[in-house]
Amino acid sequence: MAESIAFRLASQVVGKLGSLAFQEVALAWGVKADLDDLKDTLSAIQALILDAEEQKSNTRQITGWLRKLKKALYEAEDVLDDFEYEALRRKVAKGGSITKQVHSFFSTSNPLPFRFKMGRKMKNLKERLDKIAADKSKFNLTERAVVVDTTHVVHRKREMTHSYVDASNIIGREQDKENIVSILMPSISGEQENVSVIPIIGIGGMGKTALAKLVYNDGRVVKHFDKRMWVCVSDEDNEIETLTKKILISATMGGTGTLSMDQFQNKCIGCKRYLLVLDDVWNSDREKWLKLKELLMGGAGGSKIVVTTRKKSVASVLGTFPAQELKGLPDEDCQSLFLKCAFKDGQGKQYPNLVKIRNEIVKKCGGVPLALRSLGGLLYSKLEERDWELVRDNEIWTLEEKNDGILPALKLSYDELPSHLKPCFVFCSMFPKDYTFNNIELIQLWLARGLIQPSSHNQELEDIGNQCIIELCSRSFFQDVEDGKVFVFFKMHDLVHDLALSIKQIESKEVEDVSITDNVPEQIFALLQKKNNIRTIWFPYSEINATAEYVGTCSSRFKYIFRFKRTDFEKLPSSIGNMKHLRYLDISGNKRIKKLPASICKLYLLQTLLFTECTELEELPRDMGNLINLRSLEITTKQRAWPRKGNGLACLISLRCLLIAECNHVEFMFEGLQNLTALRSLEIRRCPSLVSLPPSVKHLPALETLVILDCEMFNFMDEDGDEENHIQGISCRLRSLIIVDLPKLEALPRWLIQGLAASTLHYLLIRRCHKFKALPESLENLTSLQELQIDDCPQLSTLSGGMHCLTTLKVLCIDDCPELSKRCKPEVGEDWHKIAHVPQIYIDGEAIK
Repeated sequence: MAESIAFRLASQVVGKLGSLAFQEVALAWGVKADLDDLKDTLSAIQALILDAEEQKSNTRQITGWLRKLKKALYEAEDVLDDFEYEALRRKVAKGGSITKQVHSFFSTSNPLPFRFKMGRKMKNLKERLDKIAADKSKFNLTERAVVVDTTHVVHRKREMTHSYVDASNIIGREQDKENIVSILMPSISGEQENVSVIPIIGIGGMGKTALAKLVYNDGRVVKHFDKRMWVCVSDEDNEIETLTKKILISATMGGTGTLSMDQFQNKCIGCKRYLLVLDDVWNSDREKWLKLKELLMGGAGGSKIVVTTRKKSVASVLGTFPAQELKGLPDEDCQSLFLKCAFKDGQGKQYPNLVKIRNEIVKKCGGVPLALRSLGGLLYSKLEERDWELVRDNEIWTLEEKNDGILPALKLSYDELPSHLKPCFVFCSMFPKDYTFNNIELIQLWLARGLIQPSSHNQELEDIGNQCIIELCSRSFFQDVEDGKVFVFFKMHDLVHDLALSIKQIESKEVEDVSITDNVPEQIFALLQKKNNIRTIWFPYSEINATAEYVGTCSSRFKYIFRFKRTDFEKLPSSIGNMKHLRYLDISGNKRIKKLPASICKLYLLQTLLFTECTELEELPRDMGNLINLRSLEITTKQRAWPRKGNGLACLISLRCLLIAECNHVEFMFEGLQNLTALRSLEIRRCPSLVSLPPSVKHLPALETLVILDCEMFNFMDEDGDEENHIQGISCRLRSLIIVDLPKLEALPRWLIQGLAASTLHYLLIRRCHKFKALPESLENLTSLQELQIDDCPQLSTLSGGMHCLTTLKVLCIDDCPELSKRCKPEVGEDWHKIAHVPQIYIDGEAIK
């Protein structure tokens, strides 16, 4: 049986208790015997969990036993957090950053207060666990050998692909697409209706949204309509006002949705033939839809609304054309889609022994594309008949689909997930449907909740997180993947979200990750008063009205994650420093806050701290360097210079990602940047006074991504002196360099082209650098470069002679560079011979090859 969330949680706690770091701390504070007893008890219980999970469907008592166990395990996590916090606090105190009085009282020579408190907690916890362990005879639970995999190695090598509008990924819907396109673009002129509505109906997972995207992005449709708008409605949008705002945002291409309807009708759709897609509609209230349709009547004749829905009643109420009902895919298309997901190209033919089993599995999927993708992804790289037979013969196929509409194929795919992926997937249920995830944010949150654990291969935690995302994508738990170079964006299908939510309600009742979409303080207060087990409070949308008192009340009710983005309180309460378990704090976008409390520097477990777009923040707290566990930091401040001495940013030696944005007065980076030897990503955005980066940036051994965007005074500076020694001393291993809106930039720095980074750089983007004149002749040194984009650099008139040596280059894009575009014309351009070897070439938006 696949390992459960409870088993994984027990493994994490036992692993921490047995780690060298915890053993050393326990020995120093005289509680090692207590911790060892706790570890032995938990190890014994862990051996019972797999048997209990198999039997829980037979008796509610075992379900209750597992629930008690999980609650105790979460309490054990809290106890270990106390140890970890105290160890970090003592490490900071030893460095002299905390007053002598506190340092003396809690020094290694006087551990009695901490030892007494923790000894009591461990005794109470062990008594509870002993009672839980004693119940094994009552339920006839047997111990099983425990083998815990801590490698987190993902054996699938399937890369993330651009499935957002990739027609090749959608199989068997060509005729459906042509039918709808023919309705949208009738051959007869002078249409009767000002606005027509075409419903697409089908069960969940049938591909309604994918079909609508095919239609929406079809070249003929793009040319035919003056304006196109896409709105995901979802079942939460029961009010016309909410939906109207979404339409306004789409119409203004990401605006705030604050236009009046008169402005919308006059400026956005007035006298224009538009196409509006309303995806995933559930509300069939005729009066509401008539009201909405009245607001949309300002467009030109021939305007169309496409509606996707699972409900025939919605199609009946809204449709002015007969509904386009999606049926299951024909067997041939089912086989093609399944093969594409289960095997590498052409590999399926090499395993004739799997054909019969494959046909039986495909038949069970009932022609539903999501089910085919899910099971194909589950079996990807599995080539043993036994693995395929286990899927075909699983008892889940004999269960009737419940009213929640979740496909058995999805439940089966979840059951077969590796144990370390299950809590990561279930955590995503906290987000609203149709939420656009990005990999950086999600990994930060997974880390904060302790869902990503170190591997035995010393992998970076962020790399393990990215592997988890790749694996969940390959199994179709995530979809609509877009690679934005710095970020990767993706979504969850509604049915997949339903699955995550249903598992959350069964598996994780013991703790709460709360996402609040309403902006009603009274309701939120009432919710928080009822719950005392909150790990996360998350406001996914902006414009939350929150006072400092409100923030303080919320912060006292949860432990790990605190996100109040785009709020407007003037002061963060100093009590924030009492939240010693806090891992993630996001107050970015607050335009009123002027100061962060000094107590924030006592959050020694904090991993992520975000306060970009806090444009009135006057300065950083003095002891920021105390945050020695910090991995991600995003800053906006009004101060002109960084503190030259003391306990500042240069002390954050655990930092992996640093973003500095809208620091309008800062001219230079802080001293000691070279101390950040773990830093992997450095982004500087909209800092108009910043002159350059310090020379030490090229000595950051872990730096992989460097982004400089919209910095008016910025220019790279090369050091003077002996060039050979200068180059040899470079240790930077950049993989991505993104340079945008740098009006003073004329050339790339020598250290990038001739140093160690030259052999590691994969991606280079230069955009809107109007003084940029030439690529260096030594460009041939970029022996790993795979993609080069040059956009709106009008003074760049020729490519360097070394271009033809870039044999690894796969993609070359040149836009808005008039002279360069002429020289790169196929066959006749003077620079064509330099780039003819590149597989994909795009010039001014046109695919050349």
